[in-house]
Amino acid sequence: MASGELRVRFNDILATYYEAAPETLAAIARVIEKGDFIGGRAVTEFEQDFAKFCGARFAVGCASGTAALHVALLAAGIGDGDEVITTPMTFIATAEAIGHARAKVVFADIDARTLNLDPTAVEAAITPRTRAVIFVHLHGNPSGLKEIAEICRRHDLVLIEDCAQAHGGFLKVDMNAPLQHAGTVGAVGCFSFFPAKNLGSFGDAGAVITDHEGMAEHIRRLVNHGRRDKYLHLCEGFNYRLDTLQAAVLQVRLRKLSTAVEKRNSICTRYENGLANLPLAFQEMTVEGIHARHLFAIGTDSRDDLQKFLASRGIETGIHYPIPLHLQPAYANRGFKEGQFPVAEKVARTTLSLPLYSQLPMDHVDYVIESIHKFFGQ
Repeated sequence: MASGELRVRFNDILATYYEAAPETLAAIARVIEKGDFIGGRAVTEFEQDFAKFCGARFAVGCASGTAALHVALLAAGIGDGDEVITTPMTFIATAEAIGHARAKVVFADIDARTLNLDPTAVEAAITPRTRAVIFVHLHGNPSGLKEIAEICRRHDLVLIEDCAQAHGGFLKVDMNAPLQHAGTVGAVGCFSFFPAKNLGSFGDAGAVITDHEGMAEHIRRLVNHGRRDKYLHLCEGFNYRLDTLQAAVLQVRLRKLSTAVEKRNSICTRYENGLANLPLAFQEMTVEGIHARHLFAIGTDSRDDLQKFLASRGIETGIHYPIPLHLQPAYANRGFKEGQFPVAEKVARTTLSLPLYSQLPMDHVDYVIESIHKFFGQ
């Protein structure tokens, strides 16, 4: 990096902390003073606050986004011999959870514009053994969900939403109704609160939202050893609880989420306007609503060279995701082949994620835009 050039962070987790440090430390102190580290009051309060924010009847805190997906599948009755369709362009947790439920992962290709599951490909992948679809809001984009929800309705399939990147994302499902938050269209919505998320904790944490009381009760038992009372266990469960300290942190951060998503959208609009005349592809939103903007990805055949050039100018970037799941070694024995999901494979080769967090200074954004123009010789 030449002297005088900016260093642009891809994501600055500490900037989010410093933005609300006094409130966050006070919330942590209250938990410490009470000593209710497991199952404390802040857990119940956060669950209520998060359910209200999302417009869901129930929210159940859990240990991670992966745990949320796992218990959602189990509560939906998914198990041995069942097939679950999802995207190969996602973090492995989406597919891992299907395996943890002892079901079979079935991939379907993605839409080149939205980067989400292609509804046509989903319908083509349905067999007599298909029981569910996991729709991933990639980068926080809800596009395609309405169409896939209709497919699930027609084929009597359970729709599970992976909302690990969709905190603060909304879509219009019914033209005569208000916008709905991600996670409220399917039977359940599963969230991760990994520190780098739009709504991030100080470690691993997650939640499941649903309008179904029976499913919420089942999930609540599953995340806490199958308990109904301290020593009465109705089923075998897991140690998947959300701890009180994380819930206290999330309570504070939830109050700032809508503003943070607005700032993320402003930054992404600046990127799109500033890069509009370059040979780049942008993820499209094809439904009315609010993109959660967890990540801002561009597509270019010069991805690797561009990433190196930006690094030489002090700009951090990311790749989400460099190897689609069907080509991962973890799934090498499943019979998947290169070329089977060509759109996902192309996106894996060409997509680059630019710096994005709600406190990212606009002069840093402009520097990234200027640097990309320099790379393309403009």
